[in-house]
Amino acid sequence: MTAASSPAAPSPATAPSAPTAPSDLSAAAAPARTVRRVGLVGWGAIGRVVGHSLAEGDLPGAELTCIVDNRPLGDVPAPQCGVEDALGSCDLIVEAAGQAVIREWGMRVLTSGADLLITSTGALTDPDLTCRLLDAGPGRVYFTGGAVGGLDLLQAVRGLGPLTEVRLTTTKLPGTLEQPWMESELLHRMRTATGPVEVMRGTAREVPAKFPRSTNVAASVALAVGDPDRVEVSVVADPAATLTRHVIEARGAMGDYRFDVRHRPDPANPATSQVVPHAVLRSLAALTGRTGQIL
Repeated sequence: MTAASSPAAPSPATAPSAPTAPSDLSAAAAPARTVRRVGLVGWGAIGRVVGHSLAEGDLPGAELTCIVDNRPLGDVPAPQCGVEDALGSCDLIVEAAGQAVIREWGMRVLTSGADLLITSTGALTDPDLTCRLLDAGPGRVYFTGGAVGGLDLLQAVRGLGPLTEVRLTTTKLPGTLEQPWMESELLHRMRTATGPVEVMRGTAREVPAKFPRSTNVAASVALAVGDPDRVEVSVVADPAATLTRHVIEARGAMGDYRFDVRHRPDPANPATSQVVPHAVLRSLAALTGRTGQIL
């Protein structure tokens, strides 16, 4: 064992060192935050709000790197490019363009190493696609809650056991629910209705496939519950529905839950609610590590 030597006496000629300025402990303790390079797929009612917010610096942990859209967009706040080019320059892809994008490009995004934030959760009612996306990597897949609340609680409740009953009732203006597969009799009832008309009843696996741009909420509830076949969905057309309404009712051994939300439709696309792009921005804030987030 080596003995420690005695400290040398300070030299008289050595001037005392200048006092050190107090360090910024908070700055020293905080690691440098990586800025996420975001590629935005879709420049519609959702994409425009998200894109402009990112371009204006509203989310310090993220920057809008490029925009992917199959239409020439003209004056936009970031370069327009294809998906492959976006994957070469971005580490986070935000989908705001519809279920077809998830089916065609979801796996490619994740295997490239980029993370993927999905708004069109209706695509996830395909169990094979869902399993492949969840198992893919090295990129990670995330889902935004969109126009409905309470999903975090429903997901937490799963830790106590399965819910025995889950119902979702979505009510919208008739024109936002019209689909090519509808028979003339149903279309006539919707167009001439003076009160609520149930358009479809089914599970959260069945309904989003029939309404690919209008019922992503059903798929989001199913993701939270963990079983799309357990969620009973009723789609209602109501000419008086100036506010889009989603009512979630759930029951199990651990308790009863009810969430009732009403949103203003987006003027540019009444099939979606004005709040949806802001839900996407909230999800992005969580992914970029912004403090103060409710997780």
